[in-house]
Amino acid sequence: MKISVITVCFNSVDTIEDAIRSVAAQKYSDVEYIVIDGASSDGTQRVVERCNAVVSKWVSEPDNGIYDAMNKGIALASGDVVGFLNADDLYAHPNVLSTVAKALAAKNVDACYGDVVFVRGDLRKVVRYYSSSRFAPERLAYGWMPAHPTLFLKRDIFRDYGCFKTDYRIAADYELVVRLFRRHRIGYHYIPDVLVKMRVGGVSTRGVKSNYILSREIVRACRENGVKTNLFKVLLKYPAKLMELVRRPL
Repeated sequence: MKISVITVCFNSVDTIEDAIRSVAAQKYSDVEYIVIDGASSDGTQRVVERCNAVVSKWVSEPDNGIYDAMNKGIALASGDVVGFLNADDLYAHPNVLSTVAKALAAKNVDACYGDVVFVRGDLRKVVRYYSSSRFAPERLAYGWMPAHPTLFLKRDIFRDYGCFKTDYRIAADYELVVRLFRRHRIGYHYIPDVLVKMRVGGVSTRGVKSNYILSREIVRACRENGVKTNLFKVLLKYPAKLMELVRRPL
């Protein structure tokens, strides 16, 4: 089973090498690593070129945002499975992809996902723990989803049900999850393990304004896919997020 890992980046010179090294450290051998760069101007391309023994395919050209870049990566992918690793994130340990391959080898499983930790500084200081065990398709109306960097999907799923919608600013990944898990009811498996370390400060976690945009787009995504919800329901999840500030060890 070949796994295609896609990293999209723009001016990520300070972090992308950590992401690449975490892919290189995987004990699973059948990996295709694709980097989609949005024509960076800070030297990101030089880092990718220096790591060309790990990177299978890469392009550097202007795009129409992160979801357009992700769709470019899907179009280039030849693996049986597709996953996304952000340029400022990294896999938590060397057995992530082998664990994913085992999960997706099971009958009627089209997707798998696990947990993430949010980190600062030297990547060992955990400031938040997100457990995807809370997710169930019925909870999408309340804004809950699997941690996106841990979500792996059979590539045929994109062919059958479509890729990311590029008219979303922040929540196209949420819309994809609603479409796949609720509208099309794909089979899935939760992996009870931390799969990814995420640096704090991503586009969907940058304060009140971003959270408001995200919440509005979550409501839109649900409604477009036949899930009844409203902004109040979605906002109810934020008090629960305070519990994620309790640190958990790797």
